[in-house]
Amino acid sequence: MRLFDFSLRINGFDINRAKAALVKIQVQDDLAFNDYVNDKKKEIISYHLQYNSFYKSFGQTIDINDWTSVPVMTKRHLQQPLEQRLSDNYSYKNVYINKTSGSSGDPFIFAKDKRCHALTWAVIMNRFSWFGIDFNSSKQARFYGIPLDKKSYYKERLKDWFSNRYRFSVFDLSDTAFKKVLAKFKASRFEYINGYTSPVVQFAKYLLRKDVILKDICPSLRVCIVTSEMLFDNDKILLETQFGVPVVNEYGASELDLIAFQNTNNEWQLNSETLYIEILDNNDNVLPYGKEGRIVITSLYNKAHPFIRYDIGDIGVLSEKSSVSKPILKKLIGRTNDIAILPSGKKAAGLTFYYITKSVIENDGNVSEFIIEQTTLDHFVIKFVSREMLSSDKKKLITKEMTRYLEPGISISFERVNRLNRSKSGKLKQFTSFIN
Repeated sequence: MRLFDFSLRINGFDINRAKAALVKIQVQDDLAFNDYVNDKKKEIISYHLQYNSFYKSFGQTIDINDWTSVPVMTKRHLQQPLEQRLSDNYSYKNVYINKTSGSSGDPFIFAKDKRCHALTWAVIMNRFSWFGIDFNSSKQARFYGIPLDKKSYYKERLKDWFSNRYRFSVFDLSDTAFKKVLAKFKASRFEYINGYTSPVVQFAKYLLRKDVILKDICPSLRVCIVTSEMLFDNDKILLETQFGVPVVNEYGASELDLIAFQNTNNEWQLNSETLYIEILDNNDNVLPYGKEGRIVITSLYNKAHPFIRYDIGDIGVLSEKSSVSKPILKKLIGRTNDIAILPSGKKAAGLTFYYITKSVIENDGNVSEFIIEQTTLDHFVIKFVSREMLSSDKKKLITKEMTRYLEPGISISFERVNRLNRSKSGKLKQFTSFIN
């Protein structure tokens, strides 16, 4: 029995119809695909201008034949009661409702109509199938958070059962916990790992310390798919070495869809079937391929709630090899709120100097995890988990590297902790500025 498909259907998501629709979209040639995208853009704008009072007010200046007249919306535009943002004939009873994680600092509740949500799952299942994964038969080792209140906890566990997956806690990353995780892998026929990057990386570090290759003790394992947090090149090498399988990078947003997925040619292929993705400058002008800018996304199918030219809060670059039917994400730089503002007025992407510090702080295996917090214009705090205290020489080297990259005159302090605080969903925010 195809239990996963069945669970979607009983919740009102016609996955069979969605899969058939996705195939029709994908078989079009480039010329037909370009027409398809343009038609869907006009269709979704026209729909919301006619049936959504929130969007009608928001988009008063729109010329349906001029895409550049469509205003860019942000998360803050959407921070009002959901019922004020729903289209006519949609209510809490006939839509899929969820809320964003709040990792951007601007959480809100959103809705998708059921056809749109079914298409979301059709795209996800299609991408996973590139690596031989079938949601109805392939067992998943899941490294995600889980709600701690009883009702939500058991609801997630039930969903895990229907989805043929076993969930590991990301709130306990101790060796004692990982010993139990390893035992579960030995006893189970997991075909793939899916989860947040940081706990998966910590598990790989545990395997390295124990000199274990995961595929040797779990031969059924085929692939590891990480999401929601940055995957750095050296961490990908670590994962592939210790797991013994390919590592795939996924990029998505719960309010939209799967946005990008690494294909079998190691390209970060964007979802062009159900989303329209642009890179804009600070004046909302479209940038050419190869230029860095804001990632702005239109959901082509969500009629319950408008996400049209929606600034997701991320910075990225489209590859020069991109086409309308196959856009490639060349680089994902980070979130717009992950920018460090320095005393001189200079700005720096937080994740970039996190990466520089990471190459110094983790090279001897002492530090297992760390985060960076900017508390004032000229002061940064590095919080870390380690077996031993950092030496004064290591602290001096880290300070020197950060100063060299940022600017003279900044100060850095170090705080050793037993564990790092994660969000309720289990994500670890690698850089936070408290002054933006």
